[in-house]
Formats: sequence, structure tokens, C-alpha cells
Amino acid sequence: MRGLTVELPTRAGWVRPVNDVSFALGEGEALGIVGESGSGKTMLALALMGLEPPGARRKGEAWLYSPSRNGNKPEASGANLVDAAPAEMRALRGRRIAMIFQEPMTALNPVVRVGAQIEEAIRVHEPGLARSEIRRRTLDALERAAVPGPARRARQYPHQLSGGLRQRAMIAMALAADPGVLIADEPTTALDVTVQKQILELLATLRRELKLSLLFITHDLGVVAQVADRVAVMYAGRIVEEGSVSEVLRHPAHPYTEGLLRAAPRLAREKLVPIPGAVPALDALPPGCAFAPRCPRHVTECDSALPELIHARGAADNHRARCILVR
Repeated sequence: MRGLTVELPTRAGWVRPVNDVSFALGEGEALGIVGESGSGKTMLALALMGLEPPGARRKGEAWLYSPSRNGNKPEASGANLVDAAPAEMRALRGRRIAMIFQEPMTALNPVVRVGAQIEEAIRVHEPGLARSEIRRRTLDALERAAVPGPARRARQYPHQLSGGLRQRAMIAMALAADPGVLIADEPTTALDVTVQKQILELLATLRRELKLSLLFITHDLGVVAQVADRVAVMYAGRIVEEGSVSEVLRHPAHPYTEGLLRAAPRLAREKLVPIPGAVPALDALPPGCAFAPRCPRHVTECDSALPELIHARGAADNHRARCILVR
């Protein structure tokens, strides 16, 4: 992805919930996108799926390449999701790139049986399949998502399933057409801790077995540490820090990442230190660094110009931060 920008019309003019975002996601790799509510994480995912709100404008590039075959490099030709026509996006969505939404009860159709919804995800991409084959693949998808009694659950409606089973049904639906890229938008937020652990272990297993490329969106740094290989921290629509999970969590280079870590609960009895203030409104961003008004290390230069995403001094080669203090 290169310079992806999403613009939304408002009464105050156009705002950018996703602003010049660039990153790469390799085959079988897991990238965590972290940030507070309002940082642009979900809008980024919706833009990649072609599901941004009506009237939105997308700019930049988001190339989706075919997975490698027999250990070779990915195919040279790819699809640019930003320029793809609606018909092309419908062909790619579910087949090449799929998404697990944050709240399955609002993503699933409440008046259609779970099995029928998964069957539709298969039929739309392979209309020539026999009904019996679609049924078999539906049950296979439910079984792969670790849904107990898949035949019985397929006949049930979403309200008859627990929160954990609804999320597993969403995973089964997302993977029914064998996509290569899976976007998970805070899939464990509404679940209790025990079920959350089970869902995270399931996603890790599926990623390993299916060689899935996983884009995992969350506000929980602890979840990122369990799931992701690399992490990108977003604030006010931009990536402010990126690198390997171990490097970023152990040696954060941006004050915002440091604040997120200080605000995260720990096993040791320590006082939580919240980040003061809130994410600024997109139509009233401060000049220079967007985090400057909340930053404990704010200096005058922070207000003069937007910092570039540069290599953090003394850090690993892939560790970059958008802050003048890392120079």
C-alpha cells in the first residue's frame, strides 16, 4: 500500500480519516494496526474492502498480489484495490481478500440461518457448484472455524449462538472462499477473556495452516503481542510508528506509543497513566504533529511542520517513527 488516503465530505469540508498510509503485508505475515478510537483503523480496513461510506474519495495505491505457488515469488501482476471498479471489487471481496467485522451480531443477517449465509459467500464466487458441494464446503468451513456440531449450528439463526460462536461463524464465512488476505477488525472486543483467547488461538492456527496474510486491527497492545509479527501505530489517520512487535513494544520511539503502553494494565500493581485529552477532530487538526497538544515531550518545533516517518536512532532497521525527537 502506497500513500492510501480516504477523504470524507463534512459540513466543514473534506476530512481525511486515513491520510497517506503506506505499508506492505507479506504472505503468511500478521500486521497489527493499533490506535485509539477515531485514529482511522476501521476506515483503513473498509477502504481496502471497497466498503467506505457513500461519497468518500480514495487516493493512492493498494496492490493485492496473488499468493506464491510452489515457493515462488508472488505473481507480478496484481489488482489495485483503490482503482478497482465495483464489479471487480465484488469479485475480489471474499475470494482474494476477506474481513471479520467487529460486532458479528450487526454483520450477520438476523433473519437468515448461519449456514445459508456461509453458502452465499461460496455461491457468489462459484455459481456453478452443485448444491451438495456448497453444503459440504459450508460444513467444512464451520468445522475449520472450530464450531462444535457444525451441521446443527448451520441450521440456527445468529441470535441462537453465543458471542463466541457468532464470531466463529463470521470467521467461517470470511474463509469459505479461501482468500489469501484476512482483515480482522477488533474481532475480540465484545468477548470475554476466555473466549477472546480461544479466538486468538484459532486465528493463529488458521494463519499458520492456510498461509493467511493477516491484518489485525485492535486497540489492545497485549493482543498485538500475541498475534502480530509487526505493528503499525495509527494516530489521527496517519501511521506514527511501525516496526517489529518486540522492537516497538520494548523500545517505543514515539511518545504516543509510550503513552499507550503506560495506559495498558499490567500484572504488577502500578498506577495507570492515561493519555490526557482525546484524538483531535479531523476538521480541526493542530499544525505540525497531530499529537503535539497531548504530548508530554512537546517542544516548539512540534508545531512547525509535520514530521516524516523516519528510522528511529539506535533502533532496528525496520523501526520507524513520525517524531522530531527520534532524529
